[in-house]
Amino acid sequence: METFLSDIRGQFGEYYDTLVAITPRLLIALVLLVVFWYISYYVKRLSTSRLQKNMNDSLLASFFARLIGSLIFILGLLFVLRFWGLTGMVGSILAGAGITAFVIGFALKDIGENFLAGILLAFKRPFRIGDTIEIVGVQGRVVALNLRDTQIKTFDGKDVYMPNGTIVKSPLTNFTIDGFLRHGFDINIPAKSDYDALLKQIEIEVNKVEGVLKGRRKTSIQVKDISGGTVVITILFWVDTFTKRVPATHVKNKVMLTIQKLVDSW
Repeated sequence: METFLSDIRGQFGEYYDTLVAITPRLLIALVLLVVFWYISYYVKRLSTSRLQKNMNDSLLASFFARLIGSLIFILGLLFVLRFWGLTGMVGSILAGAGITAFVIGFALKDIGENFLAGILLAFKRPFRIGDTIEIVGVQGRVVALNLRDTQIKTFDGKDVYMPNGTIVKSPLTNFTIDGFLRHGFDINIPAKSDYDALLKQIEIEVNKVEGVLKGRRKTSIQVKDISGGTVVITILFWVDTFTKRVPATHVKNKVMLTIQKLVDSW
């Protein structure tokens, strides 16, 4: 019994001596790891601020900033492992990175697809924050761009998180990418009217509405149908979606009400 207890005390003594010997290196390694984490976090924040000012692209700036911060932390982790004398482990990590990436990529194929699609959209994408788009039947305004999904706010107030993989693979309609959007509506004009004079007056009234573009993108009035003595015309006009002073929806409402009053009083 005494021999057994003596062996246990000897083993605990060895463990204690080993722990005392490695404690300073362990503390230094932990401090170094915290320092590298702080440096990576600070560099990421600084890079985000600087890149957003210079690139005028929040998504791409955020992507580069995260990439820089992650590289700094990974280099710091490798340095800590070398400090501990785990050079072989560092080599094993680097050698196994390809196999690990393959296994994770196969297991999380959909997530990896959306992530890669997010990177692709970060460099070259068919929309910006605030654009009005339609994809796979969802129409709304782009609220946020992430590396995994894109947040779209529909016109009835719903938030749709569209996977980036779906965006890359599906046809997409952007209504406001160049800032110009054409609105149109149909209206019936009374029979036996002075059609030429009425159409001319309609064009004048449309152009009077604040926010309606003139010049190269001018108002167009087309006869759509004649049925039962009634003439149906289509009124087409352009608005600038980049102008925040007069929203495009307000311009359309104003034009429709103005023309309806004109036709009623004709």
